[in-house]
Amino acid sequence: MAGRLRKSKHRCTAAVLLMACVVAGVTSCSDNNSPTTSAGRSKAASAASSAASAASSAVASLASQGASALASASAEAKRRLDEVTNGLNAKNDVSLGAPASAGDGRITVAVTAHNTADSAKSFVVLVSLHDRSGNLLDTVVVTVHDVATGKDGSATARSNRKLSGPVRAEVARALRY
Repeated sequence: MAGRLRKSKHRCTAAVLLMACVVAGVTSCSDNNSPTTSAGRSKAASAASSAASAASSAVASLASQGASALASASAEAKRRLDEVTNGLNAKNDVSLGAPASAGDGRITVAVTAHNTADSAKSFVVLVSLHDRSGNLLDTVVVTVHDVATGKDGSATARSNRKLSGPVRAEVARALRY
């Protein structure tokens, strides 16, 4: 997510600077009846600088909100995993389906847990969602309840917020208890 926000910030800054150059160019143009003044160019440059600064601040604010949402989701995931007592590593017993877009822009991922224990067990699974570059976009915890011995149980992980673009899912951690 941070990578996408940096790219967006650079694109917005570039667009604002381009507009500033156009404004400065138009302001500095003159016909034979009105001489070009440095004051006019200075006002245009100042306006362009203000616009670039405002755009940069807006993009930084969006990046901060995204980072805050990810931090909140990560903290909640850690809390839920810490609640499991006597859990055993079960990462190799969990598989994920392909990420799919839900109708509301969120991403869903099918989670399947295979119980190799000698009694019914539940699984808590931390699913991390990444963009194409590997940047963490979101993290989701899902519980697969009461899976019988030798059987598979399933659940669906759903992103905490809307995500766009290609998303890759991975099992970050899984506990059987």
